[in-house]
Amino acid sequence: MDHTVRSLISVDDLTDEDLRRLVERGAEFASGDRSRVLDGDVVGVYFSKTSTRTRTAFSSGALRLGAAVIAYGPADLQLNTGETLADTGRVMSRMLDVLVARTAGDPREMRELAASGTMAVINAMSVDEHPTQALTDLTTLRTCLGRVENVSVLYVGEGNNTAASLALALSRFPGTTLHLRTPPGYGLAEDVLARAVAHAERSGSVVREHHHMDDLPRDVDVVYTTRWQTTGTSKPDADWHRIFAPFQVTSRLWDDSPKALFFHDLPAHRGEEVTAEVLDGPASVAFDQAENKMHSAMAVLEWCRRDTSGSSPARTKSARR
Repeated sequence: MDHTVRSLISVDDLTDEDLRRLVERGAEFASGDRSRVLDGDVVGVYFSKTSTRTRTAFSSGALRLGAAVIAYGPADLQLNTGETLADTGRVMSRMLDVLVARTAGDPREMRELAASGTMAVINAMSVDEHPTQALTDLTTLRTCLGRVENVSVLYVGEGNNTAASLALALSRFPGTTLHLRTPPGYGLAEDVLARAVAHAERSGSVVREHHHMDDLPRDVDVVYTTRWQTTGTSKPDADWHRIFAPFQVTSRLWDDSPKALFFHDLPAHRGEEVTAEVLDGPASVAFDQAENKMHSAMAVLEWCRRDTSGSSPARTKSARR
């Protein structure tokens, strides 16, 4: 049986069918579906930056699917002594079936690691995208609201990698609306916004970005924020706290959207991007969202290691060595 190795480095690596199937599969895992489809596989987990949820989600998810896991910390690889990413990827591809990597750097680093074509590489966060977080978010919409289509989301905060991946993913579902309220100078990258708008035009959805908190939309389904200090980045403005202050999520946002759920990708800083009243309040599903990282991770791992017919993975050449 032929097996196609598939990597997930950008949301745009997924077809519309892939995206929808991964969301549905994440929801199935969340409902209790269990499979040992990765029995015999070896999954490497390399994080050069800190992580609680994503690292635990992929490690736990791989183990639940039957794979063995090798964990690497930021000081464990010979990258620190000057070995190239390409050579590191060539070596790992002869010993691993999947590599989950967080570099918080240029996504081209992920492409270099995946260049051999015999090892799947999963982007667990780079500087411009966090694709597995987007899958987590859509899975949470599916499990909490029963749908992704026709959902309205108000995202408040920096146009960071989480916001970018959310825009690129949600815009591909018909009838959705993503309202982005980002501080001046901290919106989505122009190319990301253009890609999301193009997806929206094709699918019949809407993506709008504004840089103020006036005239907020009413009756949204979700209010979403992320922490203001994104891992591995710094702000160009010394007074960025002043610029971000009007974008704090407080309970007043529920005056016009009383049924809205609250999303946060965590970790959260109570009193900065969100008040404790909201994060710990009845509208918050942030910790359910965190659990869904594991269910989404399982869906991605399965997708990377299954052949296109949906059968169990064939043993690759690297896995037999």
